[in-house]
Amino acid sequence: MRRAPLLALLGTSLTLTLGSCARTTDNFTPRISVTDTGATRSANGFLVQGYVLDDTGVTDIQVDGKSVPIQPGSRKIARFQFQAVLSTPTGQYTITARDAAGNEAKFVLPVSVDPVRPTVKVTRFERSGNVIRVAGVATDNVRVAQVSVDGNRLNITPGKEVEFYAETTGIWADIAVTDSAGNAATLRAR
Repeated sequence: MRRAPLLALLGTSLTLTLGSCARTTDNFTPRISVTDTGATRSANGFLVQGYVLDDTGVTDIQVDGKSVPIQPGSRKIARFQFQAVLSTPTGQYTITARDAAGNEAKFVLPVSVDPVRPTVKVTRFERSGNVIRVAGVATDNVRVAQVSVDGNRLNITPGKEVEFYAETTGIWADIAVTDSAGNAATLRAR
């Protein structure tokens, strides 16, 4: 007869212990990452790609209040993409993500369009036999990202105005300048 109350007490404590383990709350808000920002582009329309990370799974992704399809794969790392179109040189998109527990995260993505090509100016050109020495300045309204002479990329510090110097061989020197948006300018120095 003593076993019945003991078993009832053991059963009650086991139920309380296991019941509390089975109930968990989700306090992890989704984390939004943009992998291809399109932060500075040369065209008014471009593709923005990213993913949302969550421990229970992402249920909804929206851009400026409109749902964006979640690409096939895991809902815990939910990949997305959308076409961004700007009618002005700058803008922003608000990306919102919700998980299965109802947690919500927001990320504001600033974007801009740079339709202006960089410029290049030769400040010095010397020829000594077959060797050409060329110096100049590349400028851009946002940032000069790359300068190359005859296909050889020069070591520069990116900025709005970049001075460069190179030695090459041949009859002329082909200079190519690219800005951070991908706009390019070329010049053949003779």
